Amino acid sequence: MGIPPRWFTDKGPEHSRWYIDRFRQMAADGVDLAGEARLLDAIVAPRSRILDAGCGPGRVGAELATRGHTVVGVDVDPELIAAAESDHPGPTWLVADLAELDLSAAGHCEPFEAAVLAGNVMTFVGLGTERAVLTRVGAHVRAGGIVAVGFGTDRGYPMADFDEDVSAAGLMVEHRFATWDLRPWSADATFAVSLLRKPRGALTRTERGQKRQRLHAAGLDRRIELPYLRTSVQVPPSLSGAALSDIPGHYPPRPEGTERPK
Repeated sequence: MGIPPRWFTDKGPEHSRWYIDRFRQMAADGVDLAGEARLLDAIVAPRSRILDAGCGPGRVGAELATRGHTVVGVDVDPELIAAAESDHPGPTWLVADLAELDLSAAGHCEPFEAAVLAGNVMTFVGLGTERAVLTRVGAHVRAGGIVAVGFGTDRGYPMADFDEDVSAAGLMVEHRFATWDLRPWSADATFAVSLLRKPRGALTRTERGQKRQRLHAAGLDRRIELPYLRTSVQVPPSLSGAALSDIPGHYPPRPEGTERPK
């Protein structure tokens, strides 16, 4: 672990137990704890794969699993993960730091249709790791997928900074609301729910590896140098032994001092 999450540095040693007991009591009292899950369930396809990033004791991921989705929940606090495993068997619960998230190392290579960071997760990660968290979470979501993020606007993470980190992480803000039940957003709202979209065409690391394997199997991974552009391109086997001038759209090497044909 690099920079320690504020979940540990800003709270006392008993905070995790208090947090677990608090939500167990709320559930026993019949408090509605499914708002985040209802929103996610409404915007993803049935039986989607969903990453519960910063899952805590598992209330959001458990509700999503009840609604038919395949859920992997991740939290940096082993005590919270133990509570999730005890209270909500079924989903996969893992201990990991979101700023360094790499689920392929744990054998979970398939990308997710969506990810959710509820419960002020972004304000409990290590100070200065917010961009890394968004990047790593986004890397596990397939192109066109959704990342839903909610946190209080009075918790030291300005929305302008969040939006800048979102863009740097390769995501786009598609919608923003003031609550998980879609109350309209305004600049003076005390809470923000942002629905982020991963652009289509952006591939996860796993998807890039799968694409390379398909190209190799088809014999399409041969490359030819383009000296003018200081780069190379993939070419089909039929042209793999061809000269540069034989490839449509490319010119033969030109003598020194001459201009490229118009």
